Amino acid sequence: MNKKGSLGLVFIVMVVSLAIAAFWDSLPFIKNSVNAVLNPTAGAILNFNLTVGMTILVIILSVVMTLIRKYTTDQKTLREMKEEQKKLQLDMKKLEVGSKEHTEMSMKSMKFIGPMFKLGMRPIIYTAIPFILFFRWFTDYFALVDFRFFGFLSWFWFYLLGSIIFSSILNKVLKVV
Repeated sequence: MNKKGSLGLVFIVMVVSLAIAAFWDSLPFIKNSVNAVLNPTAGAILNFNLTVGMTILVIILSVVMTLIRKYTTDQKTLREMKEEQKKLQLDMKKLEVGSKEHTEMSMKSMKFIGPMFKLGMRPIIYTAIPFILFFRWFTDYFALVDFRFFGFLSWFWFYLLGSIIFSSILNKVLKVV
């Protein structure tokens, strides 16, 4: 995959993902196909125990996301860019805000944003559609179950908080930028 065209592909994948989400209920083959795969797998895990099952699913999805991010991004380049950006930030702290040198270093630091964004978006090509399908399935599953984790968290907030926690740990363990 070339670096120049990857954002175009990300855009296409995002449009397809949004179309899947939008047509979930009106095109039954999408919903039925996903249910045929996820009901006996993820559904069985959730049916065992909702809190434990959802935690297991959050861990599995976090591992998959972390591995995809690790192996679809140029970790060496991202690490180098982050180090250079950190160095610039430290140098900028020594300068007076508004000075010519501070402004130049700030502009130099901002030049990293675009390339880092491009490199960081690549995993979406591989994960956007499966995650949209999972999230639509979760929405349907928990609409029938009507369960609150710890008495107050919806499935979405439980997933979001869990994925932040587990992804942070996995990023450190697997040294993912």
